[in-house]
Amino acid sequence: MAAFDTVIRNGTVATASDTFKADVAIRQGRIAAIGEAIEDADVTVDASGLLVLPGGIDSHVHISQPSGPGIVMADDFESATRAAAFGGNTFVMPYCLQPKGQPLRAALKDYHALADSACYVDHSFHLIIADPSDAVLGQELPALVADGHSSLKIFMTYQDLALSDYEILGVLQVARETGALVQIHAENYDAIRFLTDRLERAGQTAPYYHGKSRPIPVEREATHRAISLAELVDVPILIVHVSGREAVEQIRWARAHGLKVFAETCPQYLFLTAADLGIDDSYHGARCVCSPPPRDKANQEVIWDGLNDGTFTVFSSDHAPFRYDAPEGKKPGGNEVAFRHIPNGIPGIETRLPLLYSEGVLGGRITLNRFVELTSTGPAKAYGLHPRKGTIAVGSDADLVIWEEREFVLTNADLHHDVDYTPYEGHTLRAWPGVTITRGEVVWDGAFRGRAGRGRFLVCGAPSLVPPRPGAQP
Repeated sequence: MAAFDTVIRNGTVATASDTFKADVAIRQGRIAAIGEAIEDADVTVDASGLLVLPGGIDSHVHISQPSGPGIVMADDFESATRAAAFGGNTFVMPYCLQPKGQPLRAALKDYHALADSACYVDHSFHLIIADPSDAVLGQELPALVADGHSSLKIFMTYQDLALSDYEILGVLQVARETGALVQIHAENYDAIRFLTDRLERAGQTAPYYHGKSRPIPVEREATHRAISLAELVDVPILIVHVSGREAVEQIRWARAHGLKVFAETCPQYLFLTAADLGIDDSYHGARCVCSPPPRDKANQEVIWDGLNDGTFTVFSSDHAPFRYDAPEGKKPGGNEVAFRHIPNGIPGIETRLPLLYSEGVLGGRITLNRFVELTSTGPAKAYGLHPRKGTIAVGSDADLVIWEEREFVLTNADLHHDVDYTPYEGHTLRAWPGVTITRGEVVWDGAFRGRAGRGRFLVCGAPSLVPPRPGAQP
């Protein structure tokens, strides 16, 4: 019997802190040895001239999430986790939404029923708190955090999800008492309502005006308020999908004042602009309706700077898949509707890593180690999965990606989600995962070899994040 199940030989290994040539040996789904000239294995994978990185962790995805009457997400757990694996992701974290009036445990039971036999990769769930009743805050939520559901999301916008400041403070207090990490979608709901009503009265309802209804001050004010509320309770928070300069300035101010404020951004704020929502009354821009909306080129540069200087801890896709040309998707009931009725969200679970690797690493904007930190190690630490996930170390799960550098123009036909478009159509990419390995088994190596249901649900531990010093390089 061989000493190891698999050895990846002659590759260059990169983690968040180091880059070195080594062989990586796998036994029973874990990394068993890292060294030179390891040969005693049942299977040998030659990675000569290639990079071996930890598998991607996409910690902000929406899969099979309730989206309103008649609206259905295009991806279920089978198609979404298949696309994730093709794109180099070995762990995903979708959101379990608590409908108003429903106990959290009932929502979790329903969500597990959708996921448990369908996933190709390992996964965990965040909890969306939409109804923070006394019973939820006093009993259910503390018990669920103790069970390993240690990340929560709350909204400051959307009619059925927005919490009042009083309710937000209640959730933050439970997080302080239990050690959970709270994610906050920071946009001012009343300001958006006001602007939307005014735009509609003027007949300005095309997708382009979605961006006009959610201008930068809407995000800036809510980010400032979220930070202030967290400061009152003295609890860490993570601001999700940050889109531009003014929210970034609020986060940097908080860090400079010693507050534990973390941040996430997404590909749409690097690769899309307001122009992608349309420059006229065309409905085509509905494909890129998401919140916050894409900004302009100057704000893209601010986000790139934040990725490089440590402002951002996590880089996620915010995958929210709706078909463009479908009555249950971006054309509700088969109609071109006013922007307020277009389902918010864009697909991106498969393209997140190749986009950032191509433009970030190969484009010289971020280092390879920073790429690993943002896409794997940072999420693992934020959600209590490190060092089991998010690194290449003896004892860690053998979640690995071998990258191939090759140039091609992306089309939706290249992808494996169940969406009829990609907002990144026509972008030139310079890399794609050549091999994706989850817990020691190859799921993609030019052919798809995954097995639905093999992906395990994992409970999470306490966050292990420390904000960088103001101005410090990561």
